[in-house]
Amino acid sequence: MKYLITIIGPTAIGKTSLSIALAQQFKCDIISCDSRQFFKEMTIGTAVPSPEELASATHHFIQNKSIFEDYTVGDFEKEAITKLNELYQTNDYAILVGGSGLYVDAILKGFDEFPDIDSSVRLDVTANYEKSGISYLQNQLQTLDPAYFEKINAENPQTLQNPQRMMRFVEVCIGTGKPYSSFLNQKKNNRNFTPILIGLEAERSIIYNRINQRVDIMMNEGLLAEAEKLYPNKTLNALQTVGYRELFSYFDGDFSLPFAIEEIKKNTRRFSKRQLTWFKRTENTKWFDYLEDRNKIIKYITEKIHNS
Repeated sequence: MKYLITIIGPTAIGKTSLSIALAQQFKCDIISCDSRQFFKEMTIGTAVPSPEELASATHHFIQNKSIFEDYTVGDFEKEAITKLNELYQTNDYAILVGGSGLYVDAILKGFDEFPDIDSSVRLDVTANYEKSGISYLQNQLQTLDPAYFEKINAENPQTLQNPQRMMRFVEVCIGTGKPYSSFLNQKKNNRNFTPILIGLEAERSIIYNRINQRVDIMMNEGLLAEAEKLYPNKTLNALQTVGYRELFSYFDGDFSLPFAIEEIKKNTRRFSKRQLTWFKRTENTKWFDYLEDRNKIIKYITEKIHNS
């Protein structure tokens, strides 16, 4: 039997260090599913593992793409499952780690299948978005799939500001004549591994303090210069992310630098809250305090393996 030891939890909680400890314990590779760490041009602002951490265990899907590539969760699912199948040829274990709930679900459950959409629909939706802005996409989704719009607004409102995701929702609605949500959860792909889910948590005040400290460290390590280098490409989808958007507003003259830094902290805290909401719905997860003795976590995993 093959096992995928999956580590979930909010940002800055310590998932990276735990994943390395477990990879060393079970002598296996790590699959990263942090959608912000895929891009090689983004290092400091995405908290990519340090060179020392990367050298401590074999990692996959870290800084393997460019911000100029169009890379979707569906693309990641196909590539990650292919990599896992390859790893399972010689090992019974692999580690999956990351804070991107949608990407975790894509690996554990499979991604929903959608019919092909005529390219003319995509062109029309894109043209209308470029003419009328994100409000066009929001209004269309609210009209064509009101239940899904309300679900997103309640659980992950930042998605409503993501033009790539929103255009996809709308083009599926228009191209099929059916709500986007009608294609969700219809089919789950069979997986050849057994997931063992480990969640890391802490009191909210601790998580928030860790986030604030991490942002200060990022600034000291050169996040401002990294963001300035990326600023000419600020409209790319990969750069519509916390830690960069706020500094782009500083370069635009809309924010002062101290205000931009506080916005990064605030928006990261909000992001962590949404992460926890998403992950707390993940079934069969064993939650541990972020300071829990690693040996207790290893003991739990070992028992799950022996009892499966």
